Order: sequence, then C-alpha cells, then structure tokens
Amino acid sequence: MIEPAKIQLIYQGRLPAFVVIPFADFAREHPTEAARIKPKTPYIPEGNYVPHEVVGLHIERDITYLHAWREYLGLTQVEVAERAGITLDALSQMESGEAKLRKAMREKLAKAMGLNSEQLV
Repeated sequence: MIEPAKIQLIYQGRLPAFVVIPFADFAREHPTEAARIKPKTPYIPEGNYVPHEVVGLHIERDITYLHAWREYLGLTQVEVAERAGITLDALSQMESGEAKLRKAMREKLAKAMGLNSEQLV
C-alpha cells in the first residue's frame, strides 16, 4: 500500500525556513499556479549516447530500445506511428522484436522521436 507523502520541513539554524508538500496537495490548493508548471522534458543527449533510464528500461523489462525510448519520451504508439507514417501494427511488431528494424525504418523512427538513428540500435 502506498502511504501519502508527508510534509517536509527544511530548517535554517533552528528555525523552519521552508515547507515541502506533495505536488498533488499544492495543485489542489493552487490549481491555476499548478497548471502553469510544465512537466520535465526528457533529456536527449547529443550524438549516439543513450540515457541511463532508457538502458535501464531495456535491461530490466527486456524490451527493445525502440520501446524503451518511446516510453522514456512519454509517447504513445499511435503518436510515433503517425509521426513516422507507418501503421500501428508495424510499430508494434518492431517494438516487440518480432519484425527486424532495418536501417531506413530506424532512421524514420528516430526522426519521428527526435533522436539520432544510432540511439535506437
């Protein structure tokens, strides 16, 4: 069972200076301000590098790099398929490893996700 997050006090010296609360509580009390906060954009490194989180998904869940990158970037299969101009079924087969990811298709999918094609190898 997940326990609700508790309020955290941050002290300077012996006096409380800051209070950290769960974002959900903040959003409930200040919905307009919370709506202005943008989610963190996933980090896409230059060159052929792959973030630790993507490698972790690939290893821990035994999924392809294509699938791991898509999840890391917060994209749906529909979004990637539409951006790449392919069918959802074709993308699903490539993500599962059922269909081989050829160079031209790898380049098309990488472009659709804003990646370097070598990051999908």
